[in-house]
Amino acid sequence: MSIVDLKLSRSNRIYSPSEPLDGKIVVKSPFSISHYGVRITVNGSVNLQVRGGSAGVIEAFYGVVKPIPIVNKSIEVRPSGKIARGTTEIPFSIVLRQPQEDNSERFYETFHGANITIQYFLTVEVMRGYIHKSLSSTVEFIIESDKADLLERPVSPEMVIFYITQDTQRHPLLPELKSGKMSTQCSLLDPINGELTVESSAVPIRSIDIHLLRVESILVGEKIVSETSLVQTTQIADGDICYNMALPIYVILPRLLTSPTVFAGPFSIEFKVLIAITFQSDLSKLHTKSDPTTPRLWLAMESLPLELIRAR
Repeated sequence: MSIVDLKLSRSNRIYSPSEPLDGKIVVKSPFSISHYGVRITVNGSVNLQVRGGSAGVIEAFYGVVKPIPIVNKSIEVRPSGKIARGTTEIPFSIVLRQPQEDNSERFYETFHGANITIQYFLTVEVMRGYIHKSLSSTVEFIIESDKADLLERPVSPEMVIFYITQDTQRHPLLPELKSGKMSTQCSLLDPINGELTVESSAVPIRSIDIHLLRVESILVGEKIVSETSLVQTTQIADGDICYNMALPIYVILPRLLTSPTVFAGPFSIEFKVLIAITFQSDLSKLHTKSDPTTPRLWLAMESLPLELIRAR
């Protein structure tokens, strides 16, 4: 059985739009193969989907919104001919965006969201006509911004001071006071930094968690449909803690599930940080699988906007 595979030059598969996407095509066959050409194709697009749970009846009818194309290029690596038996390696190189080209088309960074997905794929096809099935293989690669478009590091963090009190929560539990500070602008290569201090609490604390949320918005007709979903949770305290002691906040951002904050015409990708304090309550034991972002009687929460950027 003959097979074809793609091996990119970089093991992490991370490239910028102005860099050559290179590697080699590996064909393994127990016999020689006649073909009508070996072709490499690059496709990149923004895929948008409106789910019924986050939209009305009219928006849900649309379902999948038409994808936004980013790049579609194809080159012939080898003309018609034969590939010898055994293992054959064919080098290739394709530039996604030439420097002299019109660069008005924006290469958004790779992102795997709930309703918005930005992906780039490289496909090789060994065309064998109508009698024999063509050999093909596809691999996803990751796009990050060009270095020329990046901000200089280190990025000065935008620190915001927050307070979680009975007044801000309108909480039925007895008075408590928590204060802290956290960065609201962060480089994707750096952690989210900050600190939180529990000054007083009449009710014992069970857990303090930092929830990273993404807010995906899609333009459907004349209406914007937005949905907030949980990306990851980082626990910074387990059980009741010492008061008046600064707890460090240190959250590492996950790959692919985050990207620079994007405000485009048809869609936008934003992020938030939710600070959630869970109190020791019998009610919480009855709803152990509840959504951590939904207000509950045994929860105190504070939401902060988070701007993510790519820096050198």
